[in-house]
Amino acid sequence: MNFYSDNESLSFYLRHPEMEKVVAVKEKDFSEAGRHPEAPASAEEAVKQYDLIMNLLGEIAGDVIAPNAEAVDHEGPTLEGGRVRYAPGTRRNLDVLIQSGLYGVSLDRRYNGLNLPRAVVVMMAEMIARADVGFATIWGLTDCADTIQEFGSDALKDKYLPRICQGATCSMDLTEPDAGSDLQSVRLKATYDEAAGCWRLNGVKRFITNGDADLHLVLARSEEGSNDGRGLSYFVFDRADGGMVVRRIENKMGIKGSPTAELQFTNAPCQIVGERRLGLIKYVMSLMNGARLGVGAQSIGLCEAACREAEAYAAAREQFGHPINQFVAVRDILDRMRARTDGARSLLYETARYVDLAASSRPASRVADILTPLVKLNASEFANRNAYDCIQVHGGSGFMKEYACERLYRDARILSIYEGTSQLQVVAAMKGIASGAYLKQIESYEARVAEALAADFGIVSGAPVSELKHCLDVLRKATAAYGRFYETAAVEGTSSERFEHSTRALTDVLGNIIMGYLLLLDSLRDARFLKSCKYFVKESIGQVSRHIAALENC
Repeated sequence: MNFYSDNESLSFYLRHPEMEKVVAVKEKDFSEAGRHPEAPASAEEAVKQYDLIMNLLGEIAGDVIAPNAEAVDHEGPTLEGGRVRYAPGTRRNLDVLIQSGLYGVSLDRRYNGLNLPRAVVVMMAEMIARADVGFATIWGLTDCADTIQEFGSDALKDKYLPRICQGATCSMDLTEPDAGSDLQSVRLKATYDEAAGCWRLNGVKRFITNGDADLHLVLARSEEGSNDGRGLSYFVFDRADGGMVVRRIENKMGIKGSPTAELQFTNAPCQIVGERRLGLIKYVMSLMNGARLGVGAQSIGLCEAACREAEAYAAAREQFGHPINQFVAVRDILDRMRARTDGARSLLYETARYVDLAASSRPASRVADILTPLVKLNASEFANRNAYDCIQVHGGSGFMKEYACERLYRDARILSIYEGTSQLQVVAAMKGIASGAYLKQIESYEARVAEALAADFGIVSGAPVSELKHCLDVLRKATAAYGRFYETAAVEGTSSERFEHSTRALTDVLGNIIMGYLLLLDSLRDARFLKSCKYFVKESIGQVSRHIAALENC
């Protein structure tokens, strides 16, 4: 199987009209004089290169990673003498990707990277997660290299980035026994060793994904006597230098192939990344935004896997003389699963494009900032719902270990927890809600759709114009109703208990409206998105109406 060629949506987003801008920002210079010898000569040529890379990874995901997933889930990693040993299937996955040159793919070509835009990297992450979410966490942690590339010294870049492109594994070591979401409470200590010319780490890290990686980015307290985020700096630790042992591997509910470890650092030598005191304030925040986009991709990969498992089972399973996909109740479940997948995917790739454009545009950076928590929130929650519904379609069989949906259900649960819980994503979204930034972005989508429909251009999909116009009309009404909902919730001020209890509902409504608009824009180019668009249009107006009624009756 090829997880790229069998999924038309990936090719659709790879060829999105905005990708030309994304490529231009990433490549910077297409001229013969300024171009790297391996760089494309045009945006069109770049997309062709991306297509080849995606095809290669799609084949690996379908033919190697996916077939290994079940055995990896059963075997898991083991701990031997303070070191982690991956499950055999995980090791095979890594070896194939390294041999194929698919490590460090976002890094600059001077470090032997592929210089891929974020919009392409998250597509790769989606395909790997569809095959095995647990393995996607290991591969996805190579994003740590982006932090070194952006903030590290030239010496650090030259030393570590080529190694990552050659297959060195990575981890980001943030959490501690008493510092989970509250990273300002990190206590692991970093002290400078004048004689050795390096920093040394002492303390414990907990719940570290891929905890025995080759290279670690470690958040540690470098300022004596400090108690908040301003006393934290960021360090790169090389496992080969010694000073760290794995105390235990956690026995987890899901993503069992990904070793989650507790680490003990004892005078471990390391080097600082960037400047002192900016570890949490600047560098971790940057890394976490990228990680949340990565979890969005993992979530959509799992959504896609759950959809396909449910669709295949419903087509094959017969009851009362008919395949169960002919029954309305089952078709409704399948349609909801597909709509969630389409909506979250459209939001993910829209956000990823803005992240790429943010490198040269402050307005794009602001949009990326407000869309990122919506991606993490909606995609991870949808993954959990799709996994639940996949088991429901399977009935009693879905409760059995013989079917993949049982593993998907367990793997999905972490997605709405790690890299910031769903509740924290709502908190992160509140700034954009209070400032009106989300409404401004919705207005831009509305204008683009209205312009295309009014002039009868940009509609190449063959979708019925009357249905497109109806969707636009309902989304306009939903947006206006959202405004009334916000005013009703915030009538006593944004510090009121009434408003605080409405924040999740406000965020959910916004997500549905935005995904509705994005799918409407996609429907202008491909009619197959219209069905999913209608789902979010209906959800938007229904949901906001219910919330307004509930508030007014309080």
